[in-house]
Amino acid sequence: MATANDRAVLQTIFNPGTPFGDVPGLDEEEEEDIQEEEGDGFSPELLEQARDLELQGVSAAESGDVSAALERFGEAIRLLPQRASAYNNRAQALRLRGDVAVHRLQAREEEARRDFERAARLGSRFARRQLVLLNPYAALCNQMLCQMLGQLRNPSG
Repeated sequence: MATANDRAVLQTIFNPGTPFGDVPGLDEEEEEDIQEEEGDGFSPELLEQARDLELQGVSAAESGDVSAALERFGEAIRLLPQRASAYNNRAQALRLRGDVAVHRLQAREEEARRDFERAARLGSRFARRQLVLLNPYAALCNQMLCQMLGQLRNPSG
């Protein structure tokens, strides 16, 4: 059976345009791991309260009351600031309100890096991959690898 690293290497070889580590299906496996670890380290009572607040926030957002949703997500964040789910839900509610602060899309790389570092500390594998891509040396390495693989596939081009 291939390891996650083996699959990532094969993905890079066969699809050189994708970032290293972007393996179809790998995220689903990671999601299962995350769901198993979701309660780790948190008081069961606090975790239940935070989840309830998030559910209230989601319901409020679905009914169009984005302000109430943001309040519930803010309460969940204050209750368990190390738990990433409420941050994600708050970001989605802000997006619904039209507040799309995606620093990377706005070419604000340093702010994007800080956000990805915070998310990586909270356990986001996606954020860790983005940090690698923001690293100019890693980006250069990825570009060189893509060029090399392109030359191997098409030596005359």
